[in-house]
Amino acid sequence: MGSCPPAAESPSPLQNFTKVGESDATRCATREELLQRGCALEEVVEPWGRHQVLEDTPLSDSAEQEMVTQLAPQKIALWLRPGEQHSFSVRFKRAEGYPVDVYYLMDLSYSMKDDLENIKKLGNDLLAALRNITKSVKIGFGSFVDKTVLPYVSTVPAKLRNPCPDRYEQCDSPVSFRHVLPLTDNASEFESRVSQQRISGNLDSPEGGFDAIMQAAVCEEQIGWRNVTRLLVFTSDDVFHTAGDGKLGGIYLPNDNQCHLDTDGLYSKSHIYDYPSVGHLAQVLSASNIQPIFAVTGSTLPVYQELSRLIPKSVVGELKEDSSNVVQLISDAYNSLSSTVNLEHFQLPPGVSVAYESHCEDATRSLGGHSGVCSGVRINQLVSFTVTVQADTCLEGPHSFALRVLGFTEEVHVELQTLCECPCDKPEPHATHCSGGHGTLTCGVCR
Repeated sequence: MGSCPPAAESPSPLQNFTKVGESDATRCATREELLQRGCALEEVVEPWGRHQVLEDTPLSDSAEQEMVTQLAPQKIALWLRPGEQHSFSVRFKRAEGYPVDVYYLMDLSYSMKDDLENIKKLGNDLLAALRNITKSVKIGFGSFVDKTVLPYVSTVPAKLRNPCPDRYEQCDSPVSFRHVLPLTDNASEFESRVSQQRISGNLDSPEGGFDAIMQAAVCEEQIGWRNVTRLLVFTSDDVFHTAGDGKLGGIYLPNDNQCHLDTDGLYSKSHIYDYPSVGHLAQVLSASNIQPIFAVTGSTLPVYQELSRLIPKSVVGELKEDSSNVVQLISDAYNSLSSTVNLEHFQLPPGVSVAYESHCEDATRSLGGHSGVCSGVRINQLVSFTVTVQADTCLEGPHSFALRVLGFTEEVHVELQTLCECPCDKPEPHATHCSGGHGTLTCGVCR
């Protein structure tokens, strides 16, 4: 659709484009209809969608630079006509040596006893493996069992003090989640703190791992997360409790998505808030740019593979019964996660849709869809995405949304406005066209 405004200068046939009795709305019609009715081609106003790149810092080759840029452009202004599509390009390149944070979250229920002995010697090997990929890596540690109320754990005082099946064996009291070690690059400190941990126990088979994942994600300051690649390694040999299970213990308040760690690093409100749901957990992990690695034993592998399909940028690996392969598992999982580039949008205004086309060179790509995906992307390989945006209706005022590669903190900020009015000349007061000067000519109308 276009419009035929009147000329703002001296009276001309264009100012009388509308016939006597016709509404000013007749100025809006298709280009062909306006030309047929006598509107000059150069007078047809027909705004089209367009974009302007406001910030475009060049992409980095190495993470050793002071400012690392892997996603470009950084800021775009976009103008859309409702119902019409407009496309722009986004580029991404994996910088070599990008820093990594790894938080190791371990199930300390009694069946993981042999695993704990191997994990105590893990620090140096894990740091060495990750330093083959990047010079800047930090590791932290936390543990979980389950909520400390019936029917999840025994509340008999003696069993709360020592939940081991054999009363002559010393076990730690069960906890929902204990944050043991903030992220550090000191392997000796990791091994020292982890070696102090003892196995614990509970009653039922499912564990309270979802509570632990939630606290590890939302307690950013206590964990020490940096704005780098964030990996959360979740190890367990059993399935998990999820939202609704808390009712068995009289816990009905939904998880509040807040950090509740006390001065000892314990999740202090597990007896008040229910377990998070899978959807809630997926949303929090995505918002926090945390990529989970589920390292689980063969018996529970199918369950976690289904869970991984519901959590973006997650991967599942099979853990040996004694966790002896965990370093190789983490290394392989990191390579799998980092070689998959997944571009998605966030905070999209209502009535606006986004589609993607991926350009991945020799990597595997996806066409269309609600995200752009390239798999098998190498270090310093440039991939690009054609992003197509459409607004179905007029939006009031300017809006904005963001594009982000999952697992990275960088964003493309898109400032969006809809073109729902024709550009008008400045109001002409006392216009001769308006009854000999008794009115103001504004947007083709005498007022």
